[in-house]
Amino acid sequence: MTTPYQRGIIKRYYEHAETLALQQLAEIVSDLYLADTEAKKAKLWQKAESALLKLKAHKGQTQKVIASRDLEGLAKMLTELQR
Repeated sequence: MTTPYQRGIIKRYYEHAETLALQQLAEIVSDLYLADTEAKKAKLWQKAESALLKLKAHKGQTQKVIASRDLEGLAKMLTELQR
């Protein structure tokens, strides 16, 4: 059984889920610019794909950007999603 306080926390989390996902994607874009190994980049691209799916970004555009590892395209998608 949850208390009213716990329900409030859960409600606020879901109210801000999109903002949190956008923030996470912004951090991923920054980390990709700074990543120095292919292993780090591969992991970050997987996280980027997950974040885009959470944000319900355009699937075709998401697949294209992820498949080509187009960092500029990813940054552009982030900008569009933040509007």
